[in-house]
Amino acid sequence: MYQIRLRDTASARSAESRPLAFFDMDETLISTKSMLDFLRHAPDSLWASLHAPTSILAAQTRGQAGIEQLAELGRRGAGRAEMNRAYYQLYAGVALCALRSAGRDWYTHFASRPAPYITAGVAALAEHRRAGHTVVLVSGSAHPFVDPVAEALGAGLALCTELEVDAKGLLTGGVTRTMIGTDKARAVTELRERLGVEARDCFAYGDHASDLPMLQAVGTAAVVGEDPALLHHARREGWLMLPGACGDGRGVVSSAAGGGCRGTRAEPGPAEPGTTPPL
Repeated sequence: MYQIRLRDTASARSAESRPLAFFDMDETLISTKSMLDFLRHAPDSLWASLHAPTSILAAQTRGQAGIEQLAELGRRGAGRAEMNRAYYQLYAGVALCALRSAGRDWYTHFASRPAPYITAGVAALAEHRRAGHTVVLVSGSAHPFVDPVAEALGAGLALCTELEVDAKGLLTGGVTRTMIGTDKARAVTELRERLGVEARDCFAYGDHASDLPMLQAVGTAAVVGEDPALLHHARREGWLMLPGACGDGRGVVSSAAGGGCRGTRAEPGPAEPGTTPPL
């Protein structure tokens, strides 16, 4: 077993030059896919403004219809980028402020469920905070879903999908920046260069093959869970491998501090890449 114990190397540095710890969010820190989970539980009031008063049923079924639409795209082999763009088109005409409010309500209810967090992921995040590192969430989800998680876990920054908003504050259904695959690596590199942090002083955690470019863009990478493609690289590169088991985050989420996170240091060995659902 390998124990994550980070020395406090950041206390004497300015905030701009401290080591950076980048975390994917869905199934690395929280035990769900946030975009789909939100859509399943979105309040009818979020969609009501998009329909005539007599079309209450249309508002009530909007979320389920969106899930079915995305499932059909998945059956047709759509990739994560296409799925994400189709997902955000569902919110065309919704006020950004309403989505932000609904996102906070969603997270409050989600966090009260049994085992909402990935135990090893949130423990690693807490250890980076204890060491004085700047924690950054990197997610294909948008700010209305990411910001409540970042706040609860004590992450200082969030790099995520940016939604297009019109002059009235309504979502157009478009995105101005995506955060999938190579987008993550590019955003991570741009941020660390802007802050004057070397790649060797950066850490990254991810659970899905699409996180690979981000993991390869930093000095120290860790795989959370059992994605075959990532485990293949972890064993080849000697990356840390952390379990994907879920828990309540007690003693970690509330204080964003705590002990180390136990994982396995990868040993060289064969592994076959694989795939998981795109969204």
